[in-house]
Amino acid sequence: MLLIPCPWCGERHESEFTYGGDASPVAPVGEQEHKTSKWYAYVYERDNPAGLLHELWHHSFGCGRWIRLARDTRTNAFINDEESTP
Repeated sequence: MLLIPCPWCGERHESEFTYGGDASPVAPVGEQEHKTSKWYAYVYERDNPAGLLHELWHHSFGCGRWIRLARDTRTNAFINDEESTP
């Protein structure tokens, strides 16, 4: 069981959330916006780190907000990180 810390609701069971994926990729903008290879990399290519990963979570069966959290992928522990706060 994974308990996810929602900044507005407190710790909640993972069944209340929908995983939104890795929070680190940035969409291509400007001249890069029209390059297919840049969009392909943005949509499909992801790292699979063993360690700290910033993720997006949607509290779908709670407050309905999107939150960004830092999680250690080796232990599934959520890390209190200043970038993860709303």
